[in-house]
Amino acid sequence: MEPFDVAQGFIELCEKEGSPTSWLTAGFQRSIETLGFRYFACCAHVDPLHPPPQAIMVHNYPASWVQHYSEDKLYELDPVLQRAESNPMPFLWDRAFRTEPVTAAQQKMLIDATEVGIARGFTIPVHLSWLPGALRASCSIVPDASTVGRLNYFMVEAMVTAMYAVLNRAHPPRREVATIELSRRERQCLTLAAQGKDDWTIGQLLTLSPKTVHSYFKRLMQRLGVRTRVQAIVWALETGQISFGDVPTARAMRRE
Repeated sequence: MEPFDVAQGFIELCEKEGSPTSWLTAGFQRSIETLGFRYFACCAHVDPLHPPPQAIMVHNYPASWVQHYSEDKLYELDPVLQRAESNPMPFLWDRAFRTEPVTAAQQKMLIDATEVGIARGFTIPVHLSWLPGALRASCSIVPDASTVGRLNYFMVEAMVTAMYAVLNRAHPPRREVATIELSRRERQCLTLAAQGKDDWTIGQLLTLSPKTVHSYFKRLMQRLGVRTRVQAIVWALETGQISFGDVPTARAMRRE
């Protein structure tokens, strides 16, 4: 079966009303096995054996590893989780940790994981988990061989996004800060940033200096308690504060 067909079949399962978590987990495992992957862990960054009620925790990691991971509190030092929380881009473990420093304890954890078959993984940070009040999460997949094609990795990314969206509805984050109201300028700046525009371009469209635009983002991120603009954009889109239709044209924004 072609990788696109595998991904499309799973996404259709996610779109079915009332699909229970057990169906999604089993369907995801079947799909990734077809694409050449052995293990997966789509989880909140918490103790896997004692997660809070709103945590999403679906995986097929070996039970012995999960027990060790929980008892030794490896979730508190896991370099994979730390990287997923600081960088929105998916990454290959081998490539990331070849250039990024890891502590002796982290290195030992990676070696121990390799011994149970969890190696050469690929991690996809889950952007919805960056909402204030949500538990940070990511999805890691471990290939069954070194010859898995790049397209298969891209298809898993699409599948993860679909699955997490469904699971997130069943385990909604605590959104006490969702009542924060953005100013008109904040909404404009965020919407333009979501369209890929930098500070200089945003300033030109809104007749603001790049420095002023930067200040808007800095204050807003402090208010939301997020670390990056991407996290602020995801929060604003998810909570309905902005949409891509908020900024139909630059001329219309100037008229405001």
